[in-house]
Amino acid sequence: HAALSRRYVLCEVVSEDPRCRQCIEDRALGLAVRDAIARVHGDYGLACCSISFTVKYLNAYTGTVLLRCRKDSYRLLCSALPFVRSLESRAQRYPCFLNTLHVGGTIRTCQKFLIQYNRTQLLRLLQNCTNEEQRQCIQKSLLSCSLTEEQSQSGDEEEDDGTE
Repeated sequence: HAALSRRYVLCEVVSEDPRCRQCIEDRALGLAVRDAIARVHGDYGLACCSISFTVKYLNAYTGTVLLRCRKDSYRLLCSALPFVRSLESRAQRYPCFLNTLHVGGTIRTCQKFLIQYNRTQLLRLLQNCTNEEQRQCIQKSLLSCSLTEEQSQSGDEEEDDGTE
């Protein structure tokens, strides 16, 4: 099963532009990350990282993103993330960067980290709300924060091997 080992990289989209988070989409984020990998590591790096690379989870309110890649290429992926400088959505370009929060061997370990992290972020988000509707949307979004995945036969959820 060593060939099927995965790493999950939990990131946060950080932007000065408040509109940036509202337009974060899986596809735009995936393209921005692939573009950064290609710029930093060339075609070889992109090919290595593209195998089983995917955006597994995205929360536009918190800017939280979970990326999945093969265990043997997660260092290539992580080293390219600082070179993501903008996201494009609906022909608009929003300057931003990705802050890596956690790297885990399973979705479960990332979820545990994210629950702790969200508790500290909730207060900050609620203080920035301008109306009750925003407040309720954010609370609902955080309360339903769950990194779930379809059960597969590939051993995606194997226990951690201690290399986080």
